[in-house]
Amino acid sequence: MNPFSSGTRLRDMIRAIRACKTAAEERGVVRKECAAIRAAISENDQDYRHRNIAKLMFIHMLGYPTHFGQMECLKLIASPGFPEKRIGYLGLMLLLDERQEVLMLVTNSIKQDLNHTNQYIVGLALCALGNIGSAEMARDLAPEVERLLKFRDPNIRKKAALCSIRIIRKVPDLAENFINPAAALLSEKHHGVLITGVQLCIDLCKISTEALEYFRKKCTDGLVKILKDLTNSPYAPEYDVSGITDPFLHIRLLRLLCALGQDDADASDAMNDILAQVATKTESNKNAGNAILYECVATIMSVEDNGGLRVLAINILGRFLSNRDNNIRYVALNMLMKALAVDSQAVQRHRATILECVKDTDPSIRKRAVELVYLLVNESNVKPMTKELIEYLEASDPEFRGDLTAKICSIVEKFSPEKIWYIDQMLKVLPKAGNYVKDEVWHSLIVVITNASNLHGYAVRLLYRAVQAAGEQETLVRVAVWCIGEYGDILVNNAGRLDIEEPLTVTESDAVDVVETSIKSHSFDLTTRAMCLIALLKLSSRFPSCSQRINDIIVQYKGSFVLELQQRAIEFNSVIERHQNIRPSLVERMPVLDEATYSGRKAGSLPAAGSTSQGVSVNLPNGVAKPSAAPLVDLLDLSSDDVPAPSSSGGDFLQDLLGVDLAPVSSQSGTNQAQKSGTDVLLDLLSIGTPPANSSPSTTQVSPSNVDVRSPVDLLDRLSSPSAPSVQVSSTAGSSPMLDLLNGFPSSPSIPVTEGNCPAYPSIVAFDSSSLKLMFNFSKQPGNPQTILIEASFTNKSQEVLTNFIFQAAVPKFLQLHLDPASGNTLPANGNGSITQKLKITNSQRGKKSLVMRIRIAYKVNNKDVLEEGQINNFPRDL
Repeated sequence: MNPFSSGTRLRDMIRAIRACKTAAEERGVVRKECAAIRAAISENDQDYRHRNIAKLMFIHMLGYPTHFGQMECLKLIASPGFPEKRIGYLGLMLLLDERQEVLMLVTNSIKQDLNHTNQYIVGLALCALGNIGSAEMARDLAPEVERLLKFRDPNIRKKAALCSIRIIRKVPDLAENFINPAAALLSEKHHGVLITGVQLCIDLCKISTEALEYFRKKCTDGLVKILKDLTNSPYAPEYDVSGITDPFLHIRLLRLLCALGQDDADASDAMNDILAQVATKTESNKNAGNAILYECVATIMSVEDNGGLRVLAINILGRFLSNRDNNIRYVALNMLMKALAVDSQAVQRHRATILECVKDTDPSIRKRAVELVYLLVNESNVKPMTKELIEYLEASDPEFRGDLTAKICSIVEKFSPEKIWYIDQMLKVLPKAGNYVKDEVWHSLIVVITNASNLHGYAVRLLYRAVQAAGEQETLVRVAVWCIGEYGDILVNNAGRLDIEEPLTVTESDAVDVVETSIKSHSFDLTTRAMCLIALLKLSSRFPSCSQRINDIIVQYKGSFVLELQQRAIEFNSVIERHQNIRPSLVERMPVLDEATYSGRKAGSLPAAGSTSQGVSVNLPNGVAKPSAAPLVDLLDLSSDDVPAPSSSGGDFLQDLLGVDLAPVSSQSGTNQAQKSGTDVLLDLLSIGTPPANSSPSTTQVSPSNVDVRSPVDLLDRLSSPSAPSVQVSSTAGSSPMLDLLNGFPSSPSIPVTEGNCPAYPSIVAFDSSSLKLMFNFSKQPGNPQTILIEASFTNKSQEVLTNFIFQAAVPKFLQLHLDPASGNTLPANGNGSITQKLKITNSQRGKKSLVMRIRIAYKVNNKDVLEEGQINNFPRDL
């Protein structure tokens, strides 16, 4: 006989497949067998149809396609004999699912079989409908299933109950038809019918409030009696699991009672006694017993208030925490988190056991225990709980230390009874896990320290000691460097010493040593080293005797390959050497940071002042906006907000840095306002003379397109960076030229723009990306070939609106660049509009050197910052 003919037995095919040594050989065997089955199907071979379907089911379980045999299943189901129907229904459940349209063809066959005189055929139809029945089939066959719930044979009633569960899940509207039959099943003596009936009632309660009310009134007492008989029943070997009688029925009865007792005082009272009996009588040394106890606890927590029962339930969970099985401890922690909202005092009694779970070797239990401890902490127990957690912090695993540190910091900040305790706890966390502390945490610590004027000395001395012992923790170093820079004189003079402190002698040189060691550490990032440079600048004023040494340290970074450090070093060196008169004002103490304002900004409760909608609050021209992630913002404005406060002017950060009141300067041409003393300090710093009151309307004090309000160091950056546009000052007869902060160079006088010139050169595509297109249109002033007027046009190619649009440009030294404010800061999607901005370039080397420009475009898409950069080299020749 051909081993792959349709007459081959199933076992022969299985043996041939298992004998294959490679996957390719197996595929070959399956392919030949499938070809033989297809041939038999095409020949309408009825003798071996059931055998072919059996083979297809095995092939399907191996993962090969068998869709070509689906219609054969329907033919077998339509056969009169039980063996064919059995294979047909089995194939139907394996080879098809409820989403396939072929299933609609079998509805009539199932309906006939549900009415068959042979109960075994009826059972086959119920199994098929319960496994793959669709919503349409459920509607058509629900009356037959409802009738079979009262069938004489208990096995059919059990299968009909399981099939009813699928029907009401698929079509909830049919639930009301099954309420009375389901209630009748609860009085069954047959175990299988009873357990399926209970499950049907559970599902009905979830779907229908009508069913829930009906079962509460009619079935609560009966269910309590069934559970009581089950709890007190003698040993029954048929349903015994590890010495526990019928745990599966126990659990389903408890779940149904849980649904009935929730939000119903009468039903809860009826079941209180039996719940207490189950909780006390069930053995907890077996896994089956623990499952019943867990379900009993869940039921007690869900039913209406009974203080004694809840204490009993929480005590059971406390016993679970002492179990050696990790799964039992995990579910106990989960349940305790839910119980905390119901009876926190009872959970507090198990605080010591929960804290032990924080030290467990299983990471899942540790994480869940930390979350529970966080919920347990309140004003009365914050000190002992925090002490326990901090003691464990050092011994904890590195992968767990981050979560633990975050929870400790949150607890300390939320429940701190006093500022000195808050500082003490944070300075215990930072040396042990400083590298896991998030930025907002150490920002908060600095805010608290600045607000506690009587603790400045205590805090800076504590930080000095901590950084000596744990100088590798970068977050600790940041806080210590900031405080030493601010309060270095208090540290050296030992001022504000508290009685609890030990004596500490620190010289000016010692304080500078800490900062110098930190800045020279290669493991610290740019932000930390930049903070060190700022601290050194402050100490140069506070420690005059160390000023030269500090200057020598700063000078070492004038040649740094890191541009940020190089720029700061050059500017700070210039401040120390050439601007002694303003240095004390520049580096005086930071003003006290308002804790309430900072907390609100950190939580996102303050409105964004730089909103671009309607242009009400702050309207800044392009090129004058504060970037979202400048390192200096982190140093000077600890909230890390992306926008200034509503009442702030462009000089917010200068006001913080200089400690003076800066009056806002009008950006309109020809308008002069009276300048306050703070502005004079700023002009002295930048070596800019105050323009006379009768200046020409065609010139401005400082070109708004070149003045950046981000931070004072960025203002210096505009002066010092060789590639940045130069600051233009109105020059009148007798006014001194502007001196650069670094080495001084005369500024170019501003050149008035003449309107009405036609483009003399072809337009170019200056920049083109997936989301933006930038066009340049050129023109020149008559008689002034060195000056090029450019009109930049920005178009949005993407499908999202671009907001907070900012365009910046930089040119080489031989070029002078002037940017006018842009026409807007929002770009519509899909090219439905554009933003225009005018540029003016003066080429002092015209004919010798060609134009080149670096550009940076910043915007937001769906509140996410995007930055695009590029270089433009394709300017027209002879421009």
